[in-house]
Amino acid sequence: MSDAPENAASARTPADFLKSIKGKPVVVKLNFGVDYRGILACLDGYMNIAMEQTEEYVNGQLKNKFGDAFIRGNNVLYISTVTE
Repeated sequence: MSDAPENAASARTPADFLKSIKGKPVVVKLNFGVDYRGILACLDGYMNIAMEQTEEYVNGQLKNKFGDAFIRGNNVLYISTVTE
């Protein structure tokens, strides 16, 4: 008997998720609590992230707006899609 899920085709890896959200609105939470919200332009294997139309939130309040932003991967706690 196999330990594989019944529908292996529906299994997705984190890499699949990251590829699927490129060009979409995301929230990137940093290790020290700051959130960046914007459009995911690209990312690499080190989780370095380039974003467009970026907004910086501290304690839930908008602090800055940036056209483009680059976030170094070692600062990233998580990345999530924006639910509408």
